Amino acid sequence: MSATDPKEDELAGTEAPFVSHLIELRDRLIRALIAVAVGCIALAIWPGPAGLYDWLAQPLVAHLPQGTKLIATNVISPILVPLKILLMGGFLLALPVVLYQVWAFVAPGLYSHEKKLVLPLVITSTVLFFIGVAFCYFIVIPGMSQFIQAFAPTAITAAPDIEQYFGFVLTLFLVFGISFEVPVAVIVLARIGLVTIEQLRKFRGYFVVVAFVVAAVVTPPDVISQLALAIPMCILYELGIVAAQFFIRHTRTPDA
Repeated sequence: MSATDPKEDELAGTEAPFVSHLIELRDRLIRALIAVAVGCIALAIWPGPAGLYDWLAQPLVAHLPQGTKLIATNVISPILVPLKILLMGGFLLALPVVLYQVWAFVAPGLYSHEKKLVLPLVITSTVLFFIGVAFCYFIVIPGMSQFIQAFAPTAITAAPDIEQYFGFVLTLFLVFGISFEVPVAVIVLARIGLVTIEQLRKFRGYFVVVAFVVAAVVTPPDVISQLALAIPMCILYELGIVAAQFFIRHTRTPDA
């Protein structure tokens, strides 16, 4: 019998009605939202919304002229912006739970040999996203702030608006967090058969160009942030090719 014979297919008979899928999706979303709420409550207790904003602003404030502070041009910004940061922090804190709910929702449609590496892949995605955010916070933002202040005229006193700074940092966090998922994207594309390992190797030169173009478009117009995004993307692409070979080899069907 073939590997797709219903008598041998371990997924045969596991189909669920469409309504059941909707109910499960609703339950998974509720659990993810509860996890985000718990994360927000925990961060509200310590270090608090104001403490979170001080931590977020520290890489910029450290390179501003002595005594310079960020300003609020909107009346409710001193309250609204810290609350937005609290929500963002709660989501990041709950990200492993959120991704697990996604994995648990799709797991019934996977074969047992595929399930073994899906969870490690989800964990890897979470870790890579956090590494991207940490890389942005500890290296990119301080380096960019120092670069900007070095070229700013002495007649200008920099006093950034807190809402603009929050939006700017949030964008950078998302850009670097998502960009660091390059290995996961490479693995998925190779595993579902859209590209082969050999094609990925041949595309290497084109990817370098794409990485620098993306970095030039999504990052501020300074050399530091552009290089800080493009170079890690190129390195992660190479790591993705190596990981894809391992992943494909260990997720083949038993009869393959």
